[in-house]
Amino acid sequence: MIEGLRNAIRLPDIRNKILFTLLIVVIYQFAAHVPVVGVDRDAMRSLIENQGGLFGVLNLLSGGALANFSVIANGVYPYITASIILQVLTPVIPQLEAMTKEPGGKERMESYTYYLAVPFAILQSISQVQIFSSLNNGQQIIPGFGSDILLTVTVVITMTAGTMFAVWLGNLITEQGIGNGLSIIIFSGIVSSAPGNLQRLLTSSTQPIFQLLMFLAIIIIGVIGVIMVQEGVRRIPVQYGKRVRGRRQYGGASTHIPLKVNSVGMIPLIFAQSIITFPALIVGLFPDGPLRTSITTTFGQQQGGIYWVTFFLLVFGFTFIYSDIMVGNQNLSENLQRNGGFIPGIRPGKNTQVYISRVVRRITLVGALFLGIIAVTPGIVDFINRFLFPTEFVSGTAGNAALVLSGSGLIIVVGVVIDTLRQLEAQLVMRNYDRFMR
Repeated sequence: MIEGLRNAIRLPDIRNKILFTLLIVVIYQFAAHVPVVGVDRDAMRSLIENQGGLFGVLNLLSGGALANFSVIANGVYPYITASIILQVLTPVIPQLEAMTKEPGGKERMESYTYYLAVPFAILQSISQVQIFSSLNNGQQIIPGFGSDILLTVTVVITMTAGTMFAVWLGNLITEQGIGNGLSIIIFSGIVSSAPGNLQRLLTSSTQPIFQLLMFLAIIIIGVIGVIMVQEGVRRIPVQYGKRVRGRRQYGGASTHIPLKVNSVGMIPLIFAQSIITFPALIVGLFPDGPLRTSITTTFGQQQGGIYWVTFFLLVFGFTFIYSDIMVGNQNLSENLQRNGGFIPGIRPGKNTQVYISRVVRRITLVGALFLGIIAVTPGIVDFINRFLFPTEFVSGTAGNAALVLSGSGLIIVVGVVIDTLRQLEAQLVMRNYDRFMR
């Protein structure tokens, strides 16, 4: 692998792609430290010190942009949410499904994703200010937000523009750099925030040695598990019929369809995280009371068994739903039948689709359980800390080794590294260099 990376640096075009990717990442990190107008630094500092949970996860995935409440505090998640929703609606709405099969349909769908990302960015900008103000004991992180119309409009427009700027940077990496741009943007944010989170864990915890060992165990077990599940496939054999034209014989080859154990990546985690924040957002519109306090504590600070059970069920369910949608959008049975292929022992057409869907649901059970366990790992670590050190328990990133690199963050980091190395390897193989990933 080291020799392969050296070869990549020696080639001018690949070296330029790598340098361009690093330049875009640096620009993103600079933007992450440009705060939104009107932010109360003391209120943000109080929020960071007193709250973990939702704030810690969102700050990690935004690359520290949320801690500064920068212009790109939303990250690229409004765009990702818009993309997920359109993918879910495509098989439901016949017009969208027909459009994707037309020439230029994918480009039009990409444009619709951009348009839909704008209202999601506006909604996330408003909700983040409201939720974090409520979590900070009512102390507003942007004083005057909501009452001062000019300030409110300025903040919302700035944060929405920051989201689209981050998406644009990601697309530049995809087109002219190495790897998937949006994934690289998220990856850079996670990696840049992790050292600070680890330092906070070791300096704030009353049991630094135990927390360090817990962190190392989570990383080692998590990386091994992510690689095994992400790279695990079920191969369905496919046979192509023989066709004779004149004196030549075509087809007759045997191949397979690789169905991944986890074909949806970390998308169910992101979608479930977005859904589970709605109770804390909605309850913020109601007056103070025990119900509002309970819901804000449970879903805003990510505490209690109700939250973690709900989060597990959402991730588990979204994994199955999104896997079915992805398999349906691929039209595997239709493509096989069109090219003269069939699965031995299965009739072409509808029976093939039913068989593939049944196999996908069966192997997705493993992937759904894995993602669910990854999602609730911080809750498990919290339970262990409360049980072993009941009088020394510290909530949030300062006392939870699993929040240094959250479950979704770990999946993103490992997945981006594997995907980028594969793309780099493909570039080298095209230039007659040996593979370096075995």
